[in-house]
Amino acid sequence: MASLEKEGLVEESRSSISQESACISNLGSLDSAEASKSSNIFSVFLEPIQWIQMLSSQLNPTFIIGIVIVYGLNLGFSGSFFKVVTDYYWKDVQKVQPSVVQLYIGLYYIPWIMKPVWGLLTDVFPIRGYRRRPYFVLAGVLGGVSALMVALIGNLPAALALSCFIGIAAGMAIADVTIDACIATNSIEVRSLAPDMQSLCGFCSSAGALIGYSTSGFFVHHLGAQGALILMAIPPVFITVLGFVIYEMRSPCLHPEKQKKMETLGVAVKGMYQTIKFPQVWKPSLYMYLSLALSISTHEGQFYWYTDPKAGPGFSQESVGAIYAIGAMASMVGVLIYHKTLKDIPFRNLLFFAQLLYGASGMLDLIFILRWNLVLGIPDYFFVITEECISRIISRIRWIPMIVLSTRLCPLGIEGTFFALLMCIDSLGSLTSKWGGGMVLHVFHVTRTDFTSLWLVILIRNILRIATLGLIFLVPKADPSDALIPQDILITHSTVTSDDEGLELVPKNEKEVQ
Repeated sequence: MASLEKEGLVEESRSSISQESACISNLGSLDSAEASKSSNIFSVFLEPIQWIQMLSSQLNPTFIIGIVIVYGLNLGFSGSFFKVVTDYYWKDVQKVQPSVVQLYIGLYYIPWIMKPVWGLLTDVFPIRGYRRRPYFVLAGVLGGVSALMVALIGNLPAALALSCFIGIAAGMAIADVTIDACIATNSIEVRSLAPDMQSLCGFCSSAGALIGYSTSGFFVHHLGAQGALILMAIPPVFITVLGFVIYEMRSPCLHPEKQKKMETLGVAVKGMYQTIKFPQVWKPSLYMYLSLALSISTHEGQFYWYTDPKAGPGFSQESVGAIYAIGAMASMVGVLIYHKTLKDIPFRNLLFFAQLLYGASGMLDLIFILRWNLVLGIPDYFFVITEECISRIISRIRWIPMIVLSTRLCPLGIEGTFFALLMCIDSLGSLTSKWGGGMVLHVFHVTRTDFTSLWLVILIRNILRIATLGLIFLVPKADPSDALIPQDILITHSTVTSDDEGLELVPKNEKEVQ
């Protein structure tokens, strides 16, 4: 009996031990699952930091800072803030018709169309041995002075105000072409990181735009459209400082003689001419221009309608800024979608579907203008936010591959000049879009108070977007990692040697992408 009791106690102790070990095992598995979950959450925030660290280690940290300042602060914040504030300035201060405003805004693109000139200056005319740093300083001073003039001087004539706005745009354009030259150089030297650099540019631009749009309505409401322009003088200060801190090798062999500079200028122009003649270059360039030009801009007509309390929904200044800010967040989502899933897709396939979605998303504007959203029971604010998010995501996915494609078409040595030429073509397309849209708004008699035919203008715009798909054959089928420029153009055809300010199309030992 005692032995049976003893055996029972032993079995009981064994079972209790096994139960305790099972509990410990279960607790351990729960702890590991929770740890894994927390590590996954932590990795979401850690991954962007690691990505920035990787780019900084492969490239130069001051170059990454330059991208953040130029794309985040100068183009992102300033561009978005400038867009909202100047819209209200022309509408409320100068009281200009929407079709006329579109013509004025088209003039903002003149400094951007001149990007090849700024590119030639940065490539061919260094100042004290530097090809990039002095032009950041010039961009900052020009943009800052222009912003202070239009913000502090009251009762400006429309022509003088327009001149100041063009000066602000010129400061942005010069800074942009200078950092783009650095990006083009690094994209050629480290081709595997070209999509990452463009993703960083797009992310910084969207983040800056988010801040600019979020604050624009608030400052317009409390300071007025003219007073809010004082904030446009802040980013040029950072651009000026960047000119003193960004890393750049000083050229040891300078030839300041005018004749020598003209020779190097001739080499640059000849290199641009030789490059643009290749079908692999002019065909995608033509597509980029036409895809922008044919999508006529109706922005000012829609903006006047958005803010009209009688004909439209009558959005307040804060609401307009908030809508654009949410759109900027959507742009960041578009950058992430491209970077995570789309960056390795061939150019033609990606741009075809992006353009198709771009045309289809434009129909949401038509639904909103015709007020069909109210028939469906969808409130104006919810519908316009949805439309803004969808269009921003698609626009970003459509735009980034065109920029990556542009960097693939630049020969080393005149990369700043040639990339500027390609961006000039894009700016010319945007100018054509603005002026074309302004003329269509004028023809259909869309004014400050009459929006009867605005829906028809938007319908025409959407049809033109879809029609652009017929030009997709101009885009190469190549992957983003492929070398698009033929081997012939990657050899210097000039008698100018590397002593002549380092201006040659590419070193002869440049390696092809594997």
